[in-house]
Amino acid sequence: MAVISLASDIDSAPVIPGVVTTSLQKVINWSRKSSLWYMLFGIACCAIEMMATGAARHDFDRFGMIFRASPRQSDLMIVAGTVNEKMADVIRTLYAQMAEPRYVLAMGACATNGGPYHDLYNVVDGVDRVVPVDIYVPGCPPRPEALLHAILRLQERISQEGIRHTA
Repeated sequence: MAVISLASDIDSAPVIPGVVTTSLQKVINWSRKSSLWYMLFGIACCAIEMMATGAARHDFDRFGMIFRASPRQSDLMIVAGTVNEKMADVIRTLYAQMAEPRYVLAMGACATNGGPYHDLYNVVDGVDRVVPVDIYVPGCPPRPEALLHAILRLQERISQEGIRHTA
């Protein structure tokens, strides 16, 4: 029988076969990073690459990621495409409806900084002017592999988080 210890600061504790010791924070972070429910917000051509990432070849499901159409059930918003002034209010409202902890991923050049349309009067120069962004995915449009890489980076960030206290 193997003994698994995830906590490095409990080296002097007695070893009991079949018992896993860890902290509550590590368990909570593991469950958060392993069950990201993402809300699609595909506005332009980057949405096609995002859909391809959720399809069979790249398969978001193997990371525990499930598509949710409701912001109240999702904890990750993937903004894929050009954000204009009218859509900025919608994005802000959907972000406010998401449960804590919530994360935002800006996918593509248009969502990151306006892309080739940044000089137009109605285009927001990056979704970070509307909601706080955690991870940026460069490219026009970015490949599914780039989106998967960004998701893995977000999962690493989530596993390093502390437990948030809300007042």
